[in-house]
Amino acid sequence: MTAAHPPDSQLKGLVALLPAALRPYALLARFDRPIGWWLLFWPCAFGIALAGGARPYWPLLLWMLVGAIAMRGAGCVYNDIVDRNLDAKVARTASRPVASGAVSVRAAAIWTAILALVGLVVLLQLPLKAQIVALASLILVAAYPFMKRITWWPQAWLGLVFSWGALVGWVAVGGAQGLALPLLYAGCIAWVIGYDTIYALQDIEDDMLVGVKSSARALGGRVRGGVALCYATAIGCWAGALWSVRPDPLVFVALVPATLHFAGQVVTLDPKSGEDALAKFRSNRFAGLLVFAAMLVVGSAP
Repeated sequence: MTAAHPPDSQLKGLVALLPAALRPYALLARFDRPIGWWLLFWPCAFGIALAGGARPYWPLLLWMLVGAIAMRGAGCVYNDIVDRNLDAKVARTASRPVASGAVSVRAAAIWTAILALVGLVVLLQLPLKAQIVALASLILVAAYPFMKRITWWPQAWLGLVFSWGALVGWVAVGGAQGLALPLLYAGCIAWVIGYDTIYALQDIEDDMLVGVKSSARALGGRVRGGVALCYATAIGCWAGALWSVRPDPLVFVALVPATLHFAGQVVTLDPKSGEDALAKFRSNRFAGLLVFAAMLVVGSAP
């Protein structure tokens, strides 16, 4: 494993303190890489905040975070079961517990079910309409691992999945009808495509060898421009969502910090460095916080 291809699973932090028998399961659910659950959580928080529910429904934000941790973990385990043969051929993912044989497929399936039960507990905290919306995402989730074999843009499918929480959060707090929600959702999808294209830069060479498709491969030398377009689309859609909630030119100011952050990612991105790609990808946790702040300010305004 070279410095250009940092391993996908790493024994660090709290995971390293677990008993040896439990560590592979923690790695399987990516508990060592919290960036994934933050990226799944932020759209949920966006929907709640922009709909004006962040303060009156603040416990829901905590439930959504728990749900993001559990369901991201379940999704990762399911993905690893489906992709175990491909993962074994890719330098960054060869050490994943199922691909390496540290965890059997049967044990991984049981672990998926346990994590899904935690997600069910969270689901039961939501109003019925929000429960229905949340359950509707399962078809998208189940299909996602196969998209890299079908389309050059599996990142777009991931965008549909990882942005779904915006719909759930909005419905859960009774957000108003109108353009705000579809614009919010579209912006989140564009954001996911952008940051996951950066993430896919780590695997371009291995993906070419095993025949896996990605937006990073599709864009080739235009990847920086492609990411910039995705981020610009996200900002534009989010600006429209903010305007739909509060038609005041000042709402656009709320997105300035996030816009500057995205611009910094694009300008400094080194497409040939796996370490830089991973660092830029992880920085979207902070980008999500900046966007949440914008949604909170506008959604909470009297």
